[in-house]
Amino acid sequence: MVLAAGLGTRMKPITDTLPKPLVPVLRKPLIEYNLQRLDSAGISKIVVNTHYLPEKIEAYLAARREVQISHEVERLETGGGVAHALPLLGKQPFFVLNSDVLWTDGPTPALDRLAAAWDGKKMDALLLFHPTPRLLHYSGLGDFHLDANNLAHRRRENQVAAFIFAGVQILHPRLFAEAPCRPFSLNILYDKAEASKRLFAIVHDGDWYHVGTPEELKLVEETMVRGNNAVNGR
Repeated sequence: MVLAAGLGTRMKPITDTLPKPLVPVLRKPLIEYNLQRLDSAGISKIVVNTHYLPEKIEAYLAARREVQISHEVERLETGGGVAHALPLLGKQPFFVLNSDVLWTDGPTPALDRLAAAWDGKKMDALLLFHPTPRLLHYSGLGDFHLDANNLAHRRRENQVAAFIFAGVQILHPRLFAEAPCRPFSLNILYDKAEASKRLFAIVHDGDWYHVGTPEELKLVEETMVRGNNAVNGR
């Protein structure tokens, strides 16, 4: 699943007339980078959720037979959006990707590494983390700690954590068994999985970028040009 239902408020004025997943990065829509990653990983069924300017996203995806649309009349946030799409996603574990992240792969593609690390007997969620020291102009405190067994632990107040969540993950449908019947964040389910010691992560071994504002867009494009556009999914 690719999460594409956000309002893109921080990307204004670009998103006044264009949904954020279609904002071009080096002339390619943001969402296309993730779709290409999924294609390269052999994923043949993709769900994309929509809310803001949905007709533009649906028109862009119309030629892709492997893509199904999960439209949200009311924006359901990340957790509610995935829960709403579960009938399309099926009963097996599935990838969930934020549509506003880009990355370069290390020796093995990140999606392949996640799939290889997945163990459904002990995991309900497997997240991709990125080390904070390797982020562009990052001044935050991080999101998570990671122990020697790859169990993830959320940063507590007044702590500094070495990793951020990179917006790429594998989730099992059972994680949503008691999900709220309202808009909610996936963070609620991460906390649930952490409490039962079923929240795991691996660390990304390439570069990673978030495109949230016009300033970040410019910075990411400049970095990609210097790196010969290595975030292409093929």
